[in-house]
Amino acid sequence: MKIRGAVLERLGAPRPYAESQPLTVQELELDPPGPGEVLVRITAAGVCHSDLSVVNNNRPRPVPMLLGHESAGVVEQIGEGVNDLEVGQQVVFTFLPRCGKCKQCQTNGMMPCSVGSQTNEEGTLLGGTRRLHRGDEIVQHHVGVSCFATHAVAARETLVPIGNDVPSDIAAVFGCAILTGGGAILNELKPSPDNTVAVVGIGGVGMAAVITALALDVKKVVGIDMQESKRQAALDLGAHEAYSPQEAEDLGLKFDGVVEAAGHPKALETAFKVTAPGGTTVTVGLPAPNSSITLDPLTITAEARRVHGSYLGSSVPSVDIPKYEQLWRDGKLKAEGLISSHIKLDEINEAMDSLSDGAVLRQIITFD
Repeated sequence: MKIRGAVLERLGAPRPYAESQPLTVQELELDPPGPGEVLVRITAAGVCHSDLSVVNNNRPRPVPMLLGHESAGVVEQIGEGVNDLEVGQQVVFTFLPRCGKCKQCQTNGMMPCSVGSQTNEEGTLLGGTRRLHRGDEIVQHHVGVSCFATHAVAARETLVPIGNDVPSDIAAVFGCAILTGGGAILNELKPSPDNTVAVVGIGGVGMAAVITALALDVKKVVGIDMQESKRQAALDLGAHEAYSPQEAEDLGLKFDGVVEAAGHPKALETAFKVTAPGGTTVTVGLPAPNSSITLDPLTITAEARRVHGSYLGSSVPSVDIPKYEQLWRDGKLKAEGLISSHIKLDEINEAMDSLSDGAVLRQIITFD
């Protein structure tokens, strides 16, 4: 079938992207779903920093690639062997499919699936197939999703069903921002009501961590970010306090659990500095590959500290997304607060500029 999608043609294009146009919206051919695959009509797609990391070459991927990984849509066609989804059902995409068989899949979300990680790197779906092309040229899949398009074919393992009454933009952010930021709280920190939690870097993922901690009725939730607008946004969503990194360090603030979600080495150093003795620092950010940090090893030992890395919030999406859906239904998870604006697919390069400027949380592409 013919679809429209935003294809990344080259890595590391100069800014502003509105001028260099690394992504081009064009017509492509999408093959029907094969065994174990599903055709989904995309209804909403979030523009995430992980997409920008491919555009700016911090996370190199094979090109040309149809970008996008945070999305929701409606099932239109089901491949052979898929018997637990129905046409017309709303689903959420997740960007790390789990084969359910490898050693890593037996860690209850702590380790990324080895098979899913390999196929993501290669630009294929979980089964090793490619369904996108333009003429005779193959177009790569982005982490098994490629949702900056009107339609996508994905492996069944990539999809999690969600209620059809959930607004599509809310459903979309469940698939990355909330799975990652919320998972750092739910699966790694596991705070009790009397704990204090801080989040360093309150973009889309960091703000998801903030609202998840608030949904769990944690005693104190604090946002830490260099931008005053994001600190104010955290306060507007219910955070008890908000500080710049320098303010937090100068005041000697300490928290039982700290999430770093900026993807910058300085942010992780700040997160470590504001973690209390006996506390846990969780990093979900994805810095440039050559980044490095300086930590005091004596502090780790003498203060019985824990530093954890968490990919996709250490989540099992099929288990965790229903938890977030219920928190949202109960009025506790303010997922609407993550959405900065709704845009059209043709505005994708401008959206990358806004994201790079740090001016937005989540821009949601909507499809007519």
